[in-house]
Parts: sequence; C-alpha cells; structure tokens
Amino acid sequence: MPNIKNYCLGRKAVIRDSRTLKLSNYLTIALPPPPAQIDWTQNTSEWGMMKNDQLGCCTIAAAAHAIQIWSKNSSLEITVTDDDILAAYEAWDGYNPADPTTDTGGIELNVLNNFKKLGLAQHKLLAFASILTANTIEVQQAISLFGGIYIGVGLPLSAQTQGVWDVDVTADADTTAPWSWGGHAVFVVAYDQVGLTCITWGILKKMTWAFWHKYCDEAYALIGQDWFSSSGVDPTGLNISQLEMDLQQIH
Repeated sequence: MPNIKNYCLGRKAVIRDSRTLKLSNYLTIALPPPPAQIDWTQNTSEWGMMKNDQLGCCTIAAAAHAIQIWSKNSSLEITVTDDDILAAYEAWDGYNPADPTTDTGGIELNVLNNFKKLGLAQHKLLAFASILTANTIEVQQAISLFGGIYIGVGLPLSAQTQGVWDVDVTADADTTAPWSWGGHAVFVVAYDQVGLTCITWGILKKMTWAFWHKYCDEAYALIGQDWFSSSGVDPTGLNISQLEMDLQQIH
C-alpha cells in the first residue's frame, strides 16, 4: 500500500447553495431498486495521480477521474492531462505556481459550477445534483445510473494507515475525528454490501459503509457528456436527448 500520509488532500469546507438541484426530486417510486452491487472500473487499477501527489488539487482530480470512468465505459478511455489539471486548478481554485502559499485546495460546489459552465479539458458536465448522503439507496442509485459520484470526505488521521477506510473504534477521539487529517474529494466508482470504492491518488480505495456515514459530508451525481456514447444512450440505457429536454424544463 502506498504511503498516503505523504499525499495531498485539498478539499475546503462544504458550502451549500439552495439553487443546487437535489437528486431526490428526480428519483420516483417507478425507478427499479439499484443493483446489489456495481463496479464501473472494469478491473483497471491504473488511474493516474492527476497531480494530487504534488498539489492539493483533489477537487479537480476527482472530476478528471469521472471523465476517465465515463469515457472508459461508453467508448474509449480518455485521461485528462496534467497540464489540463493544472490549468483548471489555477483557474477554478486560485492556484498560482509562482506562489506556493496559494496551493490551498478548492470548494467542490465551485468546481462543479465551473465544470458545468466551462468544461474540463473540453469535456462537458451537463448537470449535477446533490445526494442525501444518509440515504444509502439514493447513493447506490446515483452510482448505478451515472457511472459514479463525486464526493467529499472529512478524513480522520486514522485513515492514513488503513488499507480499507473504516471507523476505528480502538483509536482515540482526536485520531478518529472527522477532518482531523483534512478534507478530500474523490470519485466513487463501485459499491457492494460491504462498502464503496473510490479512485484517489492513482489507486482504487475501498471504504466501509460505516466510514461513509461518518465521514462523507457532501456528494453529487454528475451528468457528464462522456457518459453517453455517440448513439446518445448511456451504459444504463438513459437517453441523452430526453435528459437534455428535461434539464431545459428545470432551469
């Protein structure tokens, strides 16, 4: 296991906006239950650091990993370049390479708004909606329907040495307190009865559901252009033309 103590975090405190769409408003009782498990990684383990081993750009890296997953499952895998990661970190999170003190991370909601408005490396985000993190079914539906979810976790110090992120009931309260290590943004790509799997620092990282419920404090379903194939249908059978018409009705 890599020594993740030396890796960067970079998610700032959560901000809320009443205008943010809520996924729960669009999940009707007619929707079939989510599958018991799903995994969009196709058994791949090389995902790229996205410069998050050098900079606190996890809010950008997580978005780039979303593009990687979407494109991999809908057509051909696309990996956002380090130059594009850096450009977005500068433009969206205020990083200045000439001033190391500006390497302070970013706010997820701001990044998503910029992703939707400007695109990341010319990849479009059509829309995003917040997820109720306490609602396991809603979390699973979002991962199943949209190829993963973009989340924020307030990592505890105890997570630094864990092969699987879990709630450590043997450690002291200071070590297990949310945010005692810091805030981190990741893209979650799989789940089963035991827990979830995210991409971070170029690897797949598992977390238990107990860890999720204690440390995840924001989550978003992203509707990305790359999730849809040239035919206009995503891997779950959603129709992009109808989706875009519905989104126009929302705004």
